[in-house]
Amino acid sequence: MHQKTIAAPDPAAPSLTDLANGFHSDKGTIHPEPHSYTLVYDMLLQPRRAAVRDMLEIGLCAGGPEVGNDAGRQPPDAPSVRMWLQYFPHAMVQGFDISDFSFFQHPRFRFTRGDAGRAADLQAAVAGTDGYDLIIDDGSHASFHQQLAFLHLFPHLRPGGLYIIEDLHWQSPYYEGQLPPTMRTAELIEHWFRTGRFPRLAAAELQGMEALAAGIDFAFTLNQPFVQASPPKLAVIQKRW
Repeated sequence: MHQKTIAAPDPAAPSLTDLANGFHSDKGTIHPEPHSYTLVYDMLLQPRRAAVRDMLEIGLCAGGPEVGNDAGRQPPDAPSVRMWLQYFPHAMVQGFDISDFSFFQHPRFRFTRGDAGRAADLQAAVAGTDGYDLIIDDGSHASFHQQLAFLHLFPHLRPGGLYIIEDLHWQSPYYEGQLPPTMRTAELIEHWFRTGRFPRLAAAELQGMEALAAGIDFAFTLNQPFVQASPPKLAVIQKRW
């Protein structure tokens, strides 16, 4: 059986939590509204740190249309992009957002502007790529958007790659009622965990989700670290080797 060789990480490199806190990302532990996801990410990603060559993040900064602001806003920064560029020293980091982040320039950063509710925009994001080692969905958090993105992007995840969906607990009041109805994403992942299958979803745009279930090695949801009675907030999905 072929096993992928993963380069050893640099023991002197800063942790992802240190980087998140330094760049004021809410994925860290000291943001005014911290999610502390980096405590989990470091355990999952540290062994892959030197091996990740391509990653994609959906949603580059809080405060977009998901909370009622205009998509044409001027984003203040891209803190998580800065964090990923330093954490993965060899990776090309691709960003996807409904707001314009083209102001952020770096030799290892590529930006695609688009709407996660449009299949054509999601396909444009992956055009010309040969796959990703890591995909993180930190976009609108609307279940339909999360599931449409997964439907179109998971096939572009490389074998053994990780697909992570953040903030399962929160549904945008500005999006949820406008979008085709679907089950909550946390429930969708739990269904796979219990049955090894995805249910047939009602929205026509989500047809074909069932076929992706066989390509999943494992999937689980996690609560927020150190928060008692936290609902599921994070989904981690690994593609089969």
